[in-house]
Amino acid sequence: MKKELYKNIKIVSACLFIILFFAGQNFAQNKTGTTIGQFLKIEPSSRVVGLGNAGASLSGEISNIFYNPASLGRLQGTDVQFTFNKWLADITYNYMAAGFIVDGVGSFALVGTLLNSGEIDVRTVEKPLGTGERYTVNDLALGLGYGLMLTDRVSVGIQINYINETIWHSSLSTFGLNFGVQYQVEPNGLTIGASVSNFGTRSAYEGRDLYLNYDFDPNKYGDNDKIPAELKTDYFNLPTLFRAGVSYWFDFDDDYKLLVAVDAVHPNDNDQYLNLGGELNLLKIISIRAGYRNLFIPDAEGGLVLGGGVQTNFNESNNIRFDYAYADYGRLTDTHRITLSVGFK
Repeated sequence: MKKELYKNIKIVSACLFIILFFAGQNFAQNKTGTTIGQFLKIEPSSRVVGLGNAGASLSGEISNIFYNPASLGRLQGTDVQFTFNKWLADITYNYMAAGFIVDGVGSFALVGTLLNSGEIDVRTVEKPLGTGERYTVNDLALGLGYGLMLTDRVSVGIQINYINETIWHSSLSTFGLNFGVQYQVEPNGLTIGASVSNFGTRSAYEGRDLYLNYDFDPNKYGDNDKIPAELKTDYFNLPTLFRAGVSYWFDFDDDYKLLVAVDAVHPNDNDQYLNLGGELNLLKIISIRAGYRNLFIPDAEGGLVLGGGVQTNFNESNNIRFDYAYADYGRLTDTHRITLSVGFK
């Protein structure tokens, strides 16, 4: 028993060292508001959003991979999820994820994220009410994940993402990496987890919106005053986040359980903060959730989150789940997420 415990502790310690090492590479050089790919920070899971986004130590559904890829190692069967999120300013956000197990190899996941701003009026200094043209912002992330159980208590996972952002006729593309570890201290009890999200290369926008005609010397006549030129944009990092969290199931009896989860989050483009929340599960059918996100961020807009879910089983081991989450964003109003999930064992 002690040998197994020491083995688990060594594995978790080694994983945490790797996570902290790579996290430190990005955190040492960034400032608030200087990262690209902000859509990568929008949380997809209605269940975890209802828990205050405290998902570093959670598992059981495929979208937990967003918070910690190590949750993929604890996947119990095939799981498919679709999330629709009516985001701020009429922006639409859709998330799709599917996970499956390959016996003797591990668990795999396919993930897709789409964000669309809708049409936006083009405005200039000369025409502040609009030029008559319209543009859109489109963001895309496609991910492939892998997770496995190193021991009966320790799981690890990794996810690589292709990321693309397009604003009118300009765009950028890059790759990001998510990785993490989870340690189940007690079966159906205490679990701890840590992860790094969006660790990747710097990238910059390019495209024909940056082309222009340049006059090298406006005071000189007779020369070429329309030299083809291109504006160069700066390179910026992805919004890297380090998460560390704990969760605990209070098992009152077979029909009533309470989950409490807390995450500490350290982003490279904002202040550190806490996420916390709880979930009351009734009769293994109904879940009621509440939490608070971005605790201790100065001047944060909102923070309260509420949610609930319903699960129904069919053919004994299969299930359909419906989850909803409300999130308050203060003066930016609120957001509503709906997630539909299907699980097969």
